[in-house]
Amino acid sequence: MDSKSLSHSRWKCQYHIVFIPKYRKKQLYGRLKEDVRDIIKVLCKYKSVEIVEGAVCAAHVHLCVCIPPKLSVSQFVGYLKGKSALMIYDKHPELGSKFNKSFWARGYYVATVGNLTEDAIKKYIQEQSEESRKEDTSGAAF
Repeated sequence: MDSKSLSHSRWKCQYHIVFIPKYRKKQLYGRLKEDVRDIIKVLCKYKSVEIVEGAVCAAHVHLCVCIPPKLSVSQFVGYLKGKSALMIYDKHPELGSKFNKSFWARGYYVATVGNLTEDAIKKYIQEQSEESRKEDTSGAAF
């Protein structure tokens, strides 16, 4: 079992997160690409978020991360995008104006990553509802 633990819980919460630069500019290359990768690593370490896999592409960033349950996905992505934008502008002031500090687009994509497929979960739920119907005739499925 490759789960993590906090003081009173065991967990395995993995997410696939994708976000893009503002206006979908293809500007993540060369030295900036390396800096973005290093900044993301540092910020994830600060929040105790494990990077399972990640890639900085020319027009987007892919991350597969384990986020502790004490931290919501939206909190983490907001923190990551906000702090990384400030750190990017510190290292590369030529990228933005002093009035506009938005490097990333507002939205992001997130999906959970698990050991089970959707079909396996559906089958499990159906089997559980069948068992509860056998024990209690009032059990209802969705």
